Amino acid sequence: MSKSLVIVESPAKARTIGRYLGKQYVVKASLGHIKDLPKRDLAVDVEQGFEPTYAVIEGKKKLIQELRQAAKRSEAVYLAADPDREGEAICFHLEEELRGKSDGGPQVYRVMFHEITSRAIRKAFEHPAKVDRRLVDAQQARRILDRLVGYKISPLLWEKVRRGLSAGRVQTVAVRLIVEREREIRAFQKREYWTIQAHLAAAKPPVLAAQLVKRDEESLEIPDQAAADGLVAQLEGAAYAVRSVSTREKRRNPVPPFITSTLQQEAARKLRFSVKRTMMLAQRLYEGIALGKEGPVGLISYMRTDSVRVSEEALREARDFIAERYGAPYLPETPNFYRNQRDAQDAHEAIRPTSVFHTPESVARHLGEDELRLYQLIWKRFVASQMMPALFDQTTIEVSAAGKDGCHYLFRATGSTPRFDGFLAVYEEGKDQKDEEDEELKHKLPAVMEGQRLKLRSLHPEQHFTEPPPRYTEASLVKKLESDGVGRPSTYASILSTVQERGYVKKEGGRLNPTELGMVVTDLLIESFDDIFDVRYTARMEEELDEIEEGKLDWRSALADFYKDFAKDLRRAEKHMTDIKRLEKPTELVCDKCGQPMVIRWGRHGSFIGCSGYPDCTNTRELAVDLPDVDNADLTEQEDADYCENCGRTMVLKRGRFGTFQACSGYPDCKTTRRIGSEEKKPDVPLEENCPQCGSQLVLKHGRYGEFTACSNYPTCKYVKQKTIGVACPTCGQGEIIERRSRRGRTFYGCNRYPECEFVAWAKPLAAKCPQCGSPYLVERRGKAGAAVQCPDRKCKYRRELAPVGA
Repeated sequence: MSKSLVIVESPAKARTIGRYLGKQYVVKASLGHIKDLPKRDLAVDVEQGFEPTYAVIEGKKKLIQELRQAAKRSEAVYLAADPDREGEAICFHLEEELRGKSDGGPQVYRVMFHEITSRAIRKAFEHPAKVDRRLVDAQQARRILDRLVGYKISPLLWEKVRRGLSAGRVQTVAVRLIVEREREIRAFQKREYWTIQAHLAAAKPPVLAAQLVKRDEESLEIPDQAAADGLVAQLEGAAYAVRSVSTREKRRNPVPPFITSTLQQEAARKLRFSVKRTMMLAQRLYEGIALGKEGPVGLISYMRTDSVRVSEEALREARDFIAERYGAPYLPETPNFYRNQRDAQDAHEAIRPTSVFHTPESVARHLGEDELRLYQLIWKRFVASQMMPALFDQTTIEVSAAGKDGCHYLFRATGSTPRFDGFLAVYEEGKDQKDEEDEELKHKLPAVMEGQRLKLRSLHPEQHFTEPPPRYTEASLVKKLESDGVGRPSTYASILSTVQERGYVKKEGGRLNPTELGMVVTDLLIESFDDIFDVRYTARMEEELDEIEEGKLDWRSALADFYKDFAKDLRRAEKHMTDIKRLEKPTELVCDKCGQPMVIRWGRHGSFIGCSGYPDCTNTRELAVDLPDVDNADLTEQEDADYCENCGRTMVLKRGRFGTFQACSGYPDCKTTRRIGSEEKKPDVPLEENCPQCGSQLVLKHGRYGEFTACSNYPTCKYVKQKTIGVACPTCGQGEIIERRSRRGRTFYGCNRYPECEFVAWAKPLAAKCPQCGSPYLVERRGKAGAAVQCPDRKCKYRRELAPVGA
């Protein structure tokens, strides 16, 4: 009897599904898309209704041939790509290639499931369908939109800025948000304000810390120190009495289970994962993890979703688990239901564990460290979403004081006490910054009664300044894109990766900063395509793609409407877009070689100062500014000039492969250079030890990465003493482990017999066996939580904390 062929995207997914389907099915992987618009040309015929020309992706021809042969031998073909637009497009192209030009061959079906479990797969195969052309049209419309923007605008950027640049329809909007936030931060004018806190003693501790909020029943603003000092003078001798004490119940409700955007945000806050890493780990958990004898198991539902809907089976299982694990007080009378966003796709489910009985503890030994941390986050959030609210007693104490000036002042203190933890027994949502609720929980209030006299201990005036809005993190940018309706669950990760890979944005300290290139390109694109790269316009295009998917809008009509405006903008840009390459901004500097004025220009590596006499004079200087706010560029280095210690000429700023440095303006006649911010070079310290290679005295030197021991006869003898750590090599047993540095200055450890022995480790090896798995060595790791000794084998969970130094 012939078998049926099932095609999925990845080998991991194929292994998991194959386990559930049994021997009557052959499961193969397409390895993602098999066809796409070719890279070499536009491949979209605008005149013929935006007809695309697809080509088989390079390297996929052999795979397609194998799938065709397998299909011929099969009774039926089931296409089981992911349940979204991209998955539908993969299935559509697979069906095209498997059928060929004839309608003969096996019957082709489309099966769709949102979790890889026996129940979900069986249900999908009991009700097979056809490829949904509406989803295919929506994916195709997005692909053509992106191709039109990229292919039409990129050549303009090559001509006006530099070759190799590209523009993305949605990515440019994301960069625009980052650039606008940067300009908002720069334009921000901080404002001073003060607060006054009174520390008051009641009959029993603790001390009541109350904030001054009103004067004569009107809100009080304290603009500066003089005003604060004046108020303190009025309040120092005042009588303080409790005006009111009120206590009310405060409920904190559980949050919905994750959708793609909230998972990305919470993983960034709590686990410090990038959006890209979060989605990669979630993909693994969805496609299947080998759980010992149980085999590959899909641990979570599909991870690209904007729906908070949960199936009845999953709700029932969660409620059974909560009743069993936490007891009746934690279980609501009816399931908790959450409302979807207006444009969410309700056919999808929220991201949840496929079974709550696969607890993080029960699967921990089968998961990598990061996989477990993400699974734990998903599992806890889902279980908590079906639990009771947390209850707090919130107490507010108001204290009145009669000032020396005859005014009545009001102080207020609020504190919260947990009464029932509810869902917080399992999970608490992370926050980007502390809020009033956190402050309330910190405050411990004394027991007081209305009318009770309080004794003033001290008054504490404190200066504050208003702060600019923070730069976006990956998490907060995803939140902003989602709230503005830009992008969809399947695109957030690629948007953030692309803008960083193209050099338009860089991540520093977890925050997204626009690069000089990103600001220049964004300004040019908004100058000519302000409507196309507008947030609201892009959001409207997303809505139209949703309408195409729902069958309410023809995809060709949507593209025609877009192209009408786009072509008009394109013609205008070809004539009027600013040519950055030819743009020169005058400065007050004078060329120290020919005496002509210096100007700010744009080059391959960004803006710089060059002589206006170019090409006759090629003198250049580094522009002392990181971003293109050239009006505020630091051009003062000519006034406070540094001079070359070798020839007396002025030193100028240059940029090289290792960053900014000072160089003699007399180059190439004088090649003196100086590192920026470097200290005076420390002299070599002679040691009572001789070089084993030439017999000269060894010296302690100070290099770029710290101290090291080398021969005093350098450069004739280039001996450098290796820094051993007293541990024998666990791989070869003959060599010793030495401390080394990578090209980027990062410390690592390797065998001194390299290249004969290739042992290498980033963490410091220790001469001790693992007590659990017998590994010949352990490693010392240091992180925010402190130092710990652990096994280098990731499958082994041995770990013990090291006591802090001096403890």
